[in-house]
Amino acid sequence: MITTMIMRGIRMDEFLWRVVLAATGVALAAGPLGCFVVWRRMVYFGDTISHAALLGVAFALASGLPVFLGVLLCALAIAAVILLAEGRLHHTDTLLGVSAHSALALGLVAVAFLNGVKVDLMSYLIGDILAVNWQDVAVVWTGAIGCLGLLIWRWRPLLVSSLDREMALAHGQNPRKESIIFTLALAILVAAAIKVVGALLITALLIIPAATGRLGGNTPEKMAVMAALAAVLAALLGLFGSFQWDTPTGPSVVVAALFLLILASLVTRIFRPR
Repeated sequence: MITTMIMRGIRMDEFLWRVVLAATGVALAAGPLGCFVVWRRMVYFGDTISHAALLGVAFALASGLPVFLGVLLCALAIAAVILLAEGRLHHTDTLLGVSAHSALALGLVAVAFLNGVKVDLMSYLIGDILAVNWQDVAVVWTGAIGCLGLLIWRWRPLLVSSLDREMALAHGQNPRKESIIFTLALAILVAAAIKVVGALLITALLIIPAATGRLGGNTPEKMAVMAALAAVLAALLGLFGSFQWDTPTGPSVVVAALFLLILASLVTRIFRPR
């Protein structure tokens, strides 16, 4: 009896570690990357890449590839099409709108055509972090480290090209190259995060902590750090709320992020010097 209880406790501890590590891994990368999404005013672009993730899931299941690789390849392909077609056929907003919703619809239809494959669509749309295993945790942290590595490596050029394209050109930088690096980082995060928060909620985890970080950081570096902290705290609060009230984990994390943004806004308004 005692042995059984101990084993159950060990399994529960292992389960909690997996969930917490997966959530914090995604959050640590999502906060700083979300700052660049905000600075570049590319929220709709983030939506497009995340919606393309479902098409990547269908591609991975049909071809036998790992889901991470399928989502990454599909996200990069959609991003490449957008970058190449930008400003040539339609206005950018129109192009992003068409791409975002078309990719999501194509993904849903493609999944329906998969014979002999049982797919839980909701787990890919809003995430299923409670089902992660150690392999998923490794994928999440590999993606998070890769994403953060790209941001750290190209921090100054990315920052300058995001805030002032003309200044970047004046300093001999190539804004197009930085856009490609930013897109690669975004695709890596989307591929790593799809099982944690889902294709529909990845953009929220990018934008909301970044908005919170903007309230607490008066420099780009401080904003990125504050965004990362806000994202991690939102992940932990969302997990706690999900366990406490038996709510979907991905949406709970986003609600926690929204709560932190509202709280930060109120605190800033109250203590702002008059």
